[in-house]
Amino acid sequence: MDVRLLTGTKDLERYDAWVKAHPMGSLWQSIEWKTFQEALGRETRIFALMEGAQILASALVVIDRTSFGLSTWDIPRGPLLAEQMNNGQWTMDNAVSTLLEQITTDARKDHCLSIYLSPSKQLSIFHSPFRITPSGRHEQPQATRILDLTRTEEEILRQMKPKGRYNITVAEKNGVRVEESQDVDAFYALMKETGGRDRFGILPKAHYETFLKALHGSFLFLATAPSPTPLPRIGGGDGGGGVIAGLLGVIWGSNGIYYYGASSYDHRAFMAPYALQWAAMRHCKTKGCVSYDLLGIAPPDAGEDHPWHGVGTFKEKFGGEVVTYLPEQQIILRPMAFHLLALKRRLWK
Repeated sequence: MDVRLLTGTKDLERYDAWVKAHPMGSLWQSIEWKTFQEALGRETRIFALMEGAQILASALVVIDRTSFGLSTWDIPRGPLLAEQMNNGQWTMDNAVSTLLEQITTDARKDHCLSIYLSPSKQLSIFHSPFRITPSGRHEQPQATRILDLTRTEEEILRQMKPKGRYNITVAEKNGVRVEESQDVDAFYALMKETGGRDRFGILPKAHYETFLKALHGSFLFLATAPSPTPLPRIGGGDGGGGVIAGLLGVIWGSNGIYYYGASSYDHRAFMAPYALQWAAMRHCKTKGCVSYDLLGIAPPDAGEDHPWHGVGTFKEKFGGEVVTYLPEQQIILRPMAFHLLALKRRLWK
C-alpha cells in the first residue's frame, strides 16, 4: 500500500467513480471541480492511498499561489476515506495519517504556508500528533439547508415557510419572468450592485464566466420584470434588458447546488430572488436531482454577527433540512510567514 499522485487517464477514471460512489463524495472533491479550478489557473493534485487498484483514502488538493513564492493548499470537503478497511493493518486513523503525511511532505517542498481541510465528518486524526486547529475561514459553510426534491412540487412548496411561498406568488403576480441565460455581463452588473450594497467582496467577472463555461452542470438564470416597467439596460447579451436578479448554480450527480445570487435593490418589491430559487429547484428536479443545496447559512448556534446570518434568514424561508459540518481545519506549516502574511493582509486590505 502506498500514497500515489493520480494523473493518468485510468487512474482519474477510477478516482471519478470512487468519488461519485462515496457517501461523502461531493462536487468539491470531484473531477469536475478539478477541471474548473484548473480553468481558473490554479494547480490541482489528487492524492490517493492505494491497495493495488483500490482507493482507501483520497484528497483533491487545490493550490493557491500567494506572495513571495509561497502557497496554500486546500482540501475542500475532504479527505475521503473508505467506509471499511479490508486489510487488518489499516484503520481509518492510520489511513488518513498516511495520506496527510505524504500531502504535508509535498506541501513543505512547495513552500506551503498552511493546509486547509474540511472533511464532511469527524476524523480521528484530529486527536493525533498533527497540529490541526480551526482555521476561522468561511470558505466551506459550516451549515447549510438542503431541500428534498423527490417530493412533488406541491409538497416542496408546502414545506416552505409561509413567507417563502407568498413571495414566490408575489413574483408570479408581478409578472417576473425567469429564463436560462449565458449573459454573464448582466449577472456581473448585478453582482457589483449587490456586493456594494451588502458590503461583501465579489470575484472578478472572469470567475463567474469560467464557472458557467468550464464547470460541467452549471446554469445561469436571469429574472426580468414586465416590459412596461422602466428599467435600465444591464449587460449586453441575451438577458440584457430589464434584468433585476440572477442566480448561478450547478448540478453535480443527483444534487443541485445554489452558488451565487444577485439582485437589484430598486426592484426588490418584485421578489425576483424567490422566483429564481423556485425556478432553480424545478430545473434541478427535472434534471433528476434528489436534493437542492442552498449552500451556506450561519450555524444554528451562531449569533447575528456571523457573516452569513442575513443570507441564512433569506434561505430559511425555503425550508429544507439544516445540515451541519465540522469547522474548517488547518495545518500551519510555516507559522512565522503565515502570521506575517495574515498581518499584511489585515493592514492593507
